[in-house]
Amino acid sequence: MKVVPLALTLLGLAAWGQTAAEAGRQLRELTLDPQQCYRVRELSLPHEDLKLYFTEGYLIFSRPVAGRVVAAVFSGEIEGGDAEVLLMPPDRGERMSLASFLNTPNLNEHFNSALLLFTDDSGDELLRQIEAGSREKSEQHGQLLAGAWNPVLQNLAGSFQVRMVRDLLVAGARRDGVFFAAVKGRRYGNFDLVYDPASPEQITAGQVVYRQDHAYFDVWTSFKSRAFRMGQRAPAEQPAQLADFRIDATIGPDLGMEAVTRFKLTARAAGLRAVLLQISRKMAVTAASIDGDKVEIFERESVRDDLLRHDQNHTFLLVTARSFEPGRQYEVEIRHQGAVIADAGNGVYFVGDQGGWYPRIGFELTTFDMLFRYPKSLNLVATGEVAEDRTEADTRVTRVRSGVRIRMAGFNLGRFDNVEVRRGEYTVELHGSRFLDRALDRRPEIVVIPPRPPSRRMPQILAPAIPAPVAVHNSRLRQMAEEIADAFQFMAERLGPPPLRRLTGSPIPGSYGQGYPGLLYLPTLYYLDPGDRPAGMRQNPDATLFLQLLGPHETAHQWWGNAVSVAGYHDGWLMEALANYTALLYAEKTKGKGFIDAALDLYRQHLLRKTGDGRTVESIGPITAGRRLEIGSAPDAWRIITYEKGSWILHMLRHRMGDNGFRQMLAALVKKYQLEPLTTEALRQQAEAHLPPESRNGGLDDFFDSWVHGTGIPMLQLDSSIQGKAGAYQVTGSVRQSGVNADFSTAVPVEIQFLKAKPVTRWVETSSEPARFKITVRQQPTRVLLDPGNSVLAIRK
Repeated sequence: MKVVPLALTLLGLAAWGQTAAEAGRQLRELTLDPQQCYRVRELSLPHEDLKLYFTEGYLIFSRPVAGRVVAAVFSGEIEGGDAEVLLMPPDRGERMSLASFLNTPNLNEHFNSALLLFTDDSGDELLRQIEAGSREKSEQHGQLLAGAWNPVLQNLAGSFQVRMVRDLLVAGARRDGVFFAAVKGRRYGNFDLVYDPASPEQITAGQVVYRQDHAYFDVWTSFKSRAFRMGQRAPAEQPAQLADFRIDATIGPDLGMEAVTRFKLTARAAGLRAVLLQISRKMAVTAASIDGDKVEIFERESVRDDLLRHDQNHTFLLVTARSFEPGRQYEVEIRHQGAVIADAGNGVYFVGDQGGWYPRIGFELTTFDMLFRYPKSLNLVATGEVAEDRTEADTRVTRVRSGVRIRMAGFNLGRFDNVEVRRGEYTVELHGSRFLDRALDRRPEIVVIPPRPPSRRMPQILAPAIPAPVAVHNSRLRQMAEEIADAFQFMAERLGPPPLRRLTGSPIPGSYGQGYPGLLYLPTLYYLDPGDRPAGMRQNPDATLFLQLLGPHETAHQWWGNAVSVAGYHDGWLMEALANYTALLYAEKTKGKGFIDAALDLYRQHLLRKTGDGRTVESIGPITAGRRLEIGSAPDAWRIITYEKGSWILHMLRHRMGDNGFRQMLAALVKKYQLEPLTTEALRQQAEAHLPPESRNGGLDDFFDSWVHGTGIPMLQLDSSIQGKAGAYQVTGSVRQSGVNADFSTAVPVEIQFLKAKPVTRWVETSSEPARFKITVRQQPTRVLLDPGNSVLAIRK
C-alpha cells in the first residue's frame, strides 16, 4: 500500500470548507488510524532544545481533522522498546527550578509511551523518517493501540481544541503551530512537554498534580527556545489589537447580566481568520458580528490548555469567513450573558471574576465607555467618571467613562452609604454597605492586577465568622476614606499623578482586596472598626499587618499594575512588591520606622518557615518564577516570596541607594514605563543609575543574581577588633556568611560607633570566603556593629 505523505494533507479549514465547530467536533471524536501504524526504530523529533528519540517501538497516527493529521501515539511496550527525552535548560535559574522537582538540573528520561498532539510539521518529519527507513506497517498492532488509546486521545485533543482549531483555520500556519507530548516516564511518571512558538516561552516541561481535589500544573522548567534566545526568530506579538471599548450592560432583579461589548479591532498578522479572546467562565457568548456581519463563535472548554496557561478565564474564538486585512480597523460586537454577580447576604453583593466580565485579549491600554441598567434600589460604582445618571421607572441608568486610556475596567454594586474626602486635586469616594456579609470566614488575600489577576489568598490568616448582621458605622467609613485619601496624596506626591485623579472604594464580601484603575475593591472585613474585630484577629500579628496595609496597598496599585505594567510572569513580582513596599513607606511615615522594621521581621520569619518537605519557603525558587512557586508542599510560597521577599529586595535597594535616590528611582519608573512594560532588568538599570556615585563602580549585578535570580538567606557573623591610639585607630575584621550557595554575594554594612561623633559605615561584599575589612578612624570606637539598621535580609549570629 502506498504511503500518502502527511504534507499532502496539511491544508486549512478554509480549503476544506469546514466550520470551526465541525473541526472541534472532529477533535473531540478523534481516533487513531490502524492503517497508519508503523514499527519504528531510531526516529528523532527535535524541537530546538527539546529532543525526543524513539529508539524502538510502534508509532500510530490519527485520522485527519479538516484534512490534517494532528496526533500520534508512540508505544514501546515490546521487548527492547524504548524512547528518550532530553531537555537541558539554558540558564541557572531554570536548572535550579528543574532540580527542585527532579533533583537533577537536566531532564533525561526514558519512557515507554507518549501521546503527541501537533499543528506544526512534527507529523511530516516523523513520516519522512519512516519513509526513509523500512516503512514496516502493522495494522494488527494498530488495532490494539487504537482500542487502548482512543479514549485518552479524545480527552487530550478536546482539552486543546480551541488552540488547535485556531491553528487549523490558517493554511500554512505550521511555522507557529504547537507541539504537545504527554509522556509516561519510567522514573518521573506522567508529565507534559510543550513546544509553542506563539508563546513568550516556547519550551515548557511540567506535571499535572492534584491538591484538595483541584488540578494544578507544576511547571518544572519553562524558557525561550534557542532560535528566540539567539534572535533568529522574533517573539510572537498579539495578532490583533483592541481599543475603544463600549459596554452596554443590563443587570436584572435576579442579578443576572446581559451585555453587549463593542470595540475596535486592528489586525496585525496576515492570514488571520480567528481572534482568540477570553472571558469569565460564568459568562456565555451568545452572538457576535464584525462590521455588522455575523461571525462564528467557537467556545469550548480546553482544560489542559487552561492549566498550562494558569488562566482562570476561558478562551473562545471569533471566526470569520475571510481573512482580516492587516492594519485595517474593524468594528466588533459581542453579546454575552451570565451570573457574575452573587448575593452574599445582608445587602452585600459580589462581582466575581472582576477581570473577566467582558471579553478581552489582555490588558491593553484603552478607553472605556460603560452604560449600566440595574435595579434602582441599588447603587453602582465603576472605573471612571459618571457622565450620566438617571432613573427610568424601576431601573437606574448610569454611564461611566474612563476619559483616559486604562488597562481594565470594573464595577461594583450594592446598597451603599458613601463618604467623600478631598486632598488637593485628588478625591476619594468611599462606599460601604450598611451591614457586613455573612462570609467573613474566608481568608484574607491581596490581589495583583496585570498580567493576570488570579485569586490570591493568605492561608495563614483566618478570619473567624462574625454573627451577622453587623452594622458598619459611618465614623469608620470616614476614617477609612481619610486614610486612603492620605495614602493617595502621599503616593501622588512621590510617584506622580495617577491615571485617574478620582479614586472610588467599595466593599466585596469576605477578606480580600483588589485595585483597579480608579476603583478599589475592599473586603467587608476591612470595614469593621479594629476594636470590633474578633479577639483572635486582633491578637494575630499576620492579620493585623494585613489589615493595616490593605488600603494603602490597593491604593498603590493605581501606579503599580495600572499606570505601570509588566509583560510576563517573570516580572509580575514587581507589581506586588512595589505596591507592598510603597504601602510600607506610607506606614513608615504615619506610624514610624518601628512599623516597617516589625513588618520586615515578620516577613523574614515567614520566608524561613519550613515547608512540608523540610525546605524553607524562600528556597522554593527565585522570585522571578512567579506562579510556578505554588507547589504542593508550600501552597503559599508564591505569596510569601512575591510580596514579602519582594519588599525585602526593595528595602535592601533603598539602603544601597539612600532615601533620595530610591524615591527618585520610583518616580522615574512610573514616568518611563507607562507605555512600555517594566522588566526586572529595567529595575536593575534604574537602580544602578540612582546609586550614590561612590557605589556605582560595582553595579548591582551580584545583588540581582543573588536576591532576584537566586535563592538563599545568609547567616552572617561579624568578627572585629580595635587597635591603635588617638587619631589613628585601626578597626579590622571580617564578615563570614554561611547557609547559602558558594556563589551567593551581598553587600552588608558594618557600622563603627563613637561616643560623640557620627557613626562611620563601610559596606562589605560577602562571598564564600570571609570578607575582610580594615578601617582607620580618628576617634576611639565604642562599638562595631553588623547592619544595625536592619538593611539586609539575613540571620545574624
